[in-house]
Amino acid sequence: MYIGKAARLSGTTIKSIRHYEEIGLLPAPQRRGAYRIYSEQSVELLMFIKCAQQLGFKLRELQEILWEHPGDALSWERAQQAIADKKHQLTEQITALQ
Repeated sequence: MYIGKAARLSGTTIKSIRHYEEIGLLPAPQRRGAYRIYSEQSVELLMFIKCAQQLGFKLRELQEILWEHPGDALSWERAQQAIADKKHQLTEQITALQ
């Protein structure tokens, strides 16, 4: 699918997708001529990135999670552990602020 459809399906913007590619969060897609072709896996990864950002993850934190095993598919166990760690970190911050 083309970048516009990938953006619509994932709830992101074309600009965000290009940025994620530039910083290495999203692998470079295949090309058909001048057009970028995205897979269903790319859309799932984009949805994960968007959801993680809504949960408070910074792009740099996501880079660390995704770069831990470059080239591998995203491990849901690794993602769940990162979410649990983030939840613990936020709980500690809330406690400290109170």
